[in-house]
Amino acid sequence: MSERTKVIRWGILGCGNVTELKSGPAYQKTDGFEVVAVMRRDAVKAADYAKRHGISKCYTNADDLINDPEIDAIYIATPPDVHNFYGLKVAAVGKICCIEKPLAPNYQDSLAIYDAFAAKNIPLFVAYYRRTLPRFEQVKTWLDTGCIGEIRHIRWHLSKSANAKDLSGEYNWRTDAIIATGGYFDDLASHGLDLFTHLLGNIKEVSGLSLNQQGLYSAKDAVSACWLHESGITGSGSWNFGCFEREDKVDIYGSKGKIMFSVFENDPVVLSNEQGQTELFIEHPENIQLYHVQQMREDLLGNSKHSSTGLTAAHSSWVMDSIIGNL
Repeated sequence: MSERTKVIRWGILGCGNVTELKSGPAYQKTDGFEVVAVMRRDAVKAADYAKRHGISKCYTNADDLINDPEIDAIYIATPPDVHNFYGLKVAAVGKICCIEKPLAPNYQDSLAIYDAFAAKNIPLFVAYYRRTLPRFEQVKTWLDTGCIGEIRHIRWHLSKSANAKDLSGEYNWRTDAIIATGGYFDDLASHGLDLFTHLLGNIKEVSGLSLNQQGLYSAKDAVSACWLHESGITGSGSWNFGCFEREDKVDIYGSKGKIMFSVFENDPVVLSNEQGQTELFIEHPENIQLYHVQQMREDLLGNSKHSSTGLTAAHSSWVMDSIIGNL
């Protein structure tokens, strides 16, 4: 990295809720990163966001942000249905990019984004930040050091009840089949499935069943799947968004033990083997994308490789589409 680009100036495209605490401040807290501009179509909200976060410029037009010569990198934090549209624009101007997860609503668009950046050798990161969280790094350490012996199988069940917005019929892009065929599955399961490939390696075979059981919205609300990692580890999952109570439970079975954790809840990570049971409560950082953003900086400096890239995210999109039946 040249001296001219030692401080990387970021623009945030789409400064909605996810950027308020989860991600936006992480860019401001990372040494060598500076957020210099934000974009939101609503001028009042864009100006308010910029003022509250101490950001000097705000735009209402995405092209103005993307083409600003004082911006080196773009963080796309819009709903996923426009990730391809804006991602290709960023690739065309040759700027570093981070895109919110999922990379796109389908594998075809995800691959198009990845190819556009790869063709120009431009860094592309995707905000699957669970790969960098300490609690999941602890799980990876247990796995990599053989604490449960040879890994045999992973199983995940995630369920929740319909919320007030679901029941009201009010529009929600997360359950609009045009934007997200799998509804909450697209938004939530992508986090876990991407994490599993980080922990256990890529998936080579996958199949699934999906349907709408409740009839509350156009997207699917019940999904089940089974898969096979390249390493020979088997996997299974079920996701239902019309159940009586919320449950989020992952079990990894080995020849000499078992690891248990949740993808979204702040429950302890648990190791059970011949030596007994170990429970560790590992807190998330205040800004949950902090380590993800800091590791982007280390990657750009050439110090280490980031674990969540356009290539890994495109693989996760392939897994998701294979399960939901979009391929």
